[in-house]
Amino acid sequence: MRTYEGGCHCGRVRFRVTTDLARVSECNCSMCTKKGILHHLVPPERFELLSGEGDLTTYRFNTGVARHTFCRHCGIHPFYVPRSDPDKIDINVRCLDGVDLAALTLDTFDGRNWEQAIATWHHGE
Repeated sequence: MRTYEGGCHCGRVRFRVTTDLARVSECNCSMCTKKGILHHLVPPERFELLSGEGDLTTYRFNTGVARHTFCRHCGIHPFYVPRSDPDKIDINVRCLDGVDLAALTLDTFDGRNWEQAIATWHHGE
C-alpha cells in the first residue's frame, strides 16, 4: 500500500488516501461516461479530506444512494460515495497526484446494465 494525495483542478479540495491501485475500473453508465472517472474503492478509514469540505457540493439522481460530490468552483469530481458500495469512498484515480495512468490495469464495469453487473462485480472480488 502507498499513500497518495489528490484533489480537484482549482486545488480547493484536497484529500489523502492509503491504498494499493491494483483494482481500478472504468464504468460505461451515463454519469461515469460523461465524467471520465477512473474508479478505485477505499474504506473511509483510509481516506482523509485535507481541505475543501465547504467547497464540495453533491448531486444525487435515480435511487439517490450515490452521493456524487464535486468542487463547486471548478466542477471536478475527485471522489464520491457510490451506489454499489455506500460504505466506501470511490476515488477518481485521475485526481491523484503523480499516478501514471498508462501503467494501470483497468477493469470494466457495465454500469448501463447496473443490476446485472453489480451481482457479477461483487462476486468477482
